[in-house]
Amino acid sequence: MARHTLVLGAGMVGVSIAWHLRSRGRDVTLIDRREPGRETSYGNAGLIQREAVKPHPFPRDLAELWRVLPNRSIDIRYRTGAMFAEAHPLWQYWRYSAPKSFARIVPEYASLIAHCTAEHEAMFTAAGAEHLIRRDGWLQVFRSEDVFEDELVQAAEFRERFGVTFEQIDAERLRQMEPGLSEHAIGAIHWTNAWSVTDPGGLVQAYADDFVARGGRIEQAEAQAMTPNGQGWHLSTDRGDYAADELVLATGPWSPSWLKTLGYEVPMFVMRGYHMHYEGADGAGLNYGVMDFEKGYLVTPKRAGLRLTTGAELNTIDAPPRFGQLEAAEQAARELLALGQRKEAEPWKGARPCLADMKPIIGAAHRHDNLWFAFGHGHQGFTLGPTTGRLIGELMDGETPLVDMAPFRSDRF
Repeated sequence: MARHTLVLGAGMVGVSIAWHLRSRGRDVTLIDRREPGRETSYGNAGLIQREAVKPHPFPRDLAELWRVLPNRSIDIRYRTGAMFAEAHPLWQYWRYSAPKSFARIVPEYASLIAHCTAEHEAMFTAAGAEHLIRRDGWLQVFRSEDVFEDELVQAAEFRERFGVTFEQIDAERLRQMEPGLSEHAIGAIHWTNAWSVTDPGGLVQAYADDFVARGGRIEQAEAQAMTPNGQGWHLSTDRGDYAADELVLATGPWSPSWLKTLGYEVPMFVMRGYHMHYEGADGAGLNYGVMDFEKGYLVTPKRAGLRLTTGAELNTIDAPPRFGQLEAAEQAARELLALGQRKEAEPWKGARPCLADMKPIIGAAHRHDNLWFAFGHGHQGFTLGPTTGRLIGELMDGETPLVDMAPFRSDRF
């Protein structure tokens, strides 16, 4: 008889895990309070970021700290109360961002990123969702030559070390690629082996639909408690109880509260983000996703319109929304391209689950049998979901995993 596995959390990571486990012949139930892909996986910029081989470290340079401190930048903002509430994980984050530690973390993190497009392709091909994928990369746009030159040096290094591909785009070529950009844009890096998605929530739903077509089950229920049950697990929800041989916790930014009930503590904090859709003014649009690198926001063409996505806001997960960061991003974006009217009454808000060493936890829980963890992907849960799903499947079946999993084990802190 096939082992029954519960997967808690139906974002990109949880759906991908459920899909892989079902494809391996397991009896799988996927549980979430919402429909698949309606939380963080819905609201991101929709990029499958093969170029994202370096995570985001805590600022340690004095000039960078001085820039961030006034709390008016677009790429990063913070709430003072949240800084105190998350003091311990933020201290750990600062410590892991030291040059020697960070130099070790980058190749470990990049080992996951290296497989992101191939693992997505396996899933979207099987799910019949290739129509949602664009394989033409995206543009990292610059306003000043010195910053552009510095980033080109790093891009060349990452091409050599990690197989990232890119083209240097001068101002004239940039105007050909994106005629609607203003003169503020003086050049770009075109990341050519990264992909984009026209409907991020739709892609997660397509993966979930294929999981169901393969015989998996999805239950929309609010989880209330999880407890060991002999050699298996018992999950109580507002719609009934579930029992299984194994449980996978893929609850993203909500993971810390679940971990505490089981006696685990990990240095996790939340980086929130906002988005809004816009009409293209006077019929204008974008051919590619565009990041205004020196301002710190993204605008990407989506089915729903031009999606403007902010940088990170350090805040607690349930704090009221603060829309100033989005408003500042919108003002900067209007300098760069012709944004039309907003298409929604209120911005979307979501949360990214960040661990202090900038790497996810993927693998077996170290205090319980038949409990598995897959969370803490930071800004790249959408990119890394399918890779994580494959790895969890390999680990649960006792196979040699695609990458060395030691950097992602649950007991590393």
